[in-house]
Amino acid sequence: MKIGITGGIGSGKTYVCKIISSLGYPIYDCDTRAKELMSSNKALISSIKQLIGTDSYNNDGSINKEVIAGFLFANKANADKMNQLVHPAVKNDFLQWASEQQSEIVFMESAILFESNFNDVVDHTVAIYAPAEIRLKRTIQRDNTTKEKIESRMRQQLTEQETSSLSDFQIINDGKANVHEQVLELLSKLKNERL
Repeated sequence: MKIGITGGIGSGKTYVCKIISSLGYPIYDCDTRAKELMSSNKALISSIKQLIGTDSYNNDGSINKEVIAGFLFANKANADKMNQLVHPAVKNDFLQWASEQQSEIVFMESAILFESNFNDVVDHTVAIYAPAEIRLKRTIQRDNTTKEKIESRMRQQLTEQETSSLSDFQIINDGKANVHEQVLELLSKLKNERL
């Protein structure tokens, strides 16, 4: 069974995934793998060079972050074009990875699960919820950045309500609710479904 975990910036996806991982379940981190694939997947590298230009990669084969970031943030159409290359590569990589796991349940962590249509390769989705003001505070502390930058990133993501309404399950991570208990409850529900 493949489970997608999503939530807005600062909601605590990574925190929840650490708990799940500590219980012995494998986690696929879309963000990390996307970056790795952009440096290792020959077909993807070739497509990115065609889209942006050969200067999108340094001579040593590493990503030229400045050039790629400049292209991505120039406009939404550019970001969409890039996503059309990267998302299918990540999706295929996830399915390959999932088929190699021994666990009865595997998890995918993705901030843009619905926006990238990764929800069509998982059996269930879980939204991690935290109120916007808590998410803002956490992210400013974590990334040592400004309120304006975080708010701008938040506006580019689905709202908490949209994510929650699209998801099959929800875990509340507001600093009060017991997250560990909620994770155990979720795993119990998922296992019962397997029987």
